[in-house]
Amino acid sequence: MKRILSVISVFAIFLMSCEGPQGPQGLDGFNGQNGAIIASSAFEIVLDLNQTNNYEYIEAYGFDVFPTDVTLVYILWETLNGQDIWRLMPQTVQFDDGDLIYNYDFTQTDVRFFLDGTTDFSLLDNSYTQNQVFRVVVVPADNVGKTTNTNLEAVMALYDIKTFTKR
Repeated sequence: MKRILSVISVFAIFLMSCEGPQGPQGLDGFNGQNGAIIASSAFEIVLDLNQTNNYEYIEAYGFDVFPTDVTLVYILWETLNGQDIWRLMPQTVQFDDGDLIYNYDFTQTDVRFFLDGTTDFSLLDNSYTQNQVFRVVVVPADNVGKTTNTNLEAVMALYDIKTFTKR
């Protein structure tokens, strides 16, 4: 019996140590480009968020978005000395009667922009609800964490985004 167990053990060790032929060379880094960033899709949209549309708007991407991709939305917060200042959403504005939150969510097919918070939206000045400018960047999952996403200029540089298509 000991002899049979010894033969089986040697045979099992022999099988585990065998190697087959070398496979083909794999891709190096992200997308086979030595760690290069996979291209991102982006667009800009100007919206009115008011009582008529229940203070929300849903926009279809118009391009392929994979289930693992992440959508980032920036709002044009102000313009200072001719320079646009963008902020990653969500963003909060505090009023005496409560908060206004510019927020968004996304699916694989669309992105939803909406107002949230405790203030009475119907009493807001039009500057808070009309002609709001948003930039949307869809980041492939392989790229998540490659840069700080709060700085739109850094994201644009990293993903080689030169312009945003207007919608």
